[in-house]
Amino acid sequence: MSESPPDSRAKTLNFNVGVLGHVDSGKTSLARALSSTASTAAFDKNPQSRERGITLDLGFSSFTVDFPEHLRESGGQQPYDSLQFTLVDCPGHASLIRTIIGGAQIIDLMILVVDVVKGIQTQTAECLLIGELTCPRMVVVLNKTDLLPSNKRQSAIEKMTKRLHKTLENTRFKDCPVIAVAAKPGGPDAADTEEPQGVPDLMELLKKQTYLPKRDPKGDLLMAVDHCFSIRGQGTVLTGTILQGSLAVNDTVEIPVLKVTKKIKSVQMFRKPVSGAMQGDRVGVCVTQFDPKLLERGLVCTPGSLHTLYSAVISVRKIGYFKGSLSTRAKFHITVGHETVMGKVTFFGLPPSDSKPAPSELCSLETPFSFDREYYFQDEYVCGRREGSSGPDPEQWALLEFERPVTCPALCLVIGSKLDTDIHANMCRLAFQGRLLHGFEDKSYVETSLPLLRIYKIKHKEGQVERVTDDYSLIGRSLFKKETNLQLFVGLKVMLSTGESGVIEGGFGQSGKFKIRIQGKGLMSHLSP
Repeated sequence: MSESPPDSRAKTLNFNVGVLGHVDSGKTSLARALSSTASTAAFDKNPQSRERGITLDLGFSSFTVDFPEHLRESGGQQPYDSLQFTLVDCPGHASLIRTIIGGAQIIDLMILVVDVVKGIQTQTAECLLIGELTCPRMVVVLNKTDLLPSNKRQSAIEKMTKRLHKTLENTRFKDCPVIAVAAKPGGPDAADTEEPQGVPDLMELLKKQTYLPKRDPKGDLLMAVDHCFSIRGQGTVLTGTILQGSLAVNDTVEIPVLKVTKKIKSVQMFRKPVSGAMQGDRVGVCVTQFDPKLLERGLVCTPGSLHTLYSAVISVRKIGYFKGSLSTRAKFHITVGHETVMGKVTFFGLPPSDSKPAPSELCSLETPFSFDREYYFQDEYVCGRREGSSGPDPEQWALLEFERPVTCPALCLVIGSKLDTDIHANMCRLAFQGRLLHGFEDKSYVETSLPLLRIYKIKHKEGQVERVTDDYSLIGRSLFKKETNLQLFVGLKVMLSTGESGVIEGGFGQSGKFKIRIQGKGLMSHLSP
């Protein structure tokens, strides 16, 4: 990597396209057919992946086209002269859904690859759900059309297209384009002599679907690293995508999971040296004196900008396709930022009288989370209004307690899954989604921070009236043990079996008895001494 490169950043717009779909739907073959330049992580570099013939980690490749005319006309002022499609080949293997989520957070447009013979399968539906959470646009590619009998091919494609539009009509991808291709005629083991079918039309469709993504160079750097390798005599190269902010040669960056900082020696974008890069760009960053074995995947950031969390409060909404219940104290696979860990969940919400429907956008909660208000403990996530099961879910939050600490940015997407469900079962494993609202960085958060979270349960206990002292006072017993600190219960409401209400004023004697002050008109005459 050159140390003093010419800067070509302003000439090419990078557009990240995620290629997602069920295992063996032909995603990698499609990416290979589309691409002209492969990056270091591209095309099933993982030995385990080559053995199985499936993608086990995010592969990246790219191809460059002339800058589309509709983007020039859309008001973009940048002096771009070409458009680079960076293809992110995400795995479809069920147990590796955490990798898909990690990839989906850096995607501008999604290609959902569907085997035209098999149609929508379990992981296809899960990829569609992740796309809905993370991506604004989608193109559906019906792959393997060469497997259809030639005399029935067109009618089969039309039938599958109708089925897909029906499936998508209640999603954000309603009316998205569907195109048929054969990325690798004859299958993955066939010779490369036969040309892919329909790929030029797909490239034109992708160009039409592009838009000017919002790219902001300001703010702290956050880069998702997907590959790390050394170059003899130069240093270690970290390749990845800039999620926010920007970087430049001679900047100091932090690898937070290792708590080390490094100076950037040089930067490349698909083998072209540049002096810097910004949000949305896919780059290789060269640093010195760093062992690549220490970081295969992870985050790089502005020093001190990311925090390691032991627990967190999130906004939460159940994913409609998940059929199981969401119970407090249950354990889920929690994907937060680019990490997936096991975590225990505790659900809570507004008191029943205050609860409101959850908004359609998670980041714009009607009732912002605050440590200053009280929340109602829930044994499970509440579906529908509390009075019944109809209507939208009320606003709810969850406390996540991680089995190991995670490093992630503020307000990042959180997804809870049951990845240990049978991968052959025809069911959605994605259980809930949310945004990280507050993190606890103290390892002793249970003692230092959780007491600040005011979550209460409604409890009901019964005692007896020992004696009445006057129309507004009485002594009670059999509600507390003698060692109970009654000061904790002063002011709590008490109801008599005859209908009167009062509050606990304090203890009486040493045996757990207590004084009650009656409110309103005082005691009824039949309770008078």
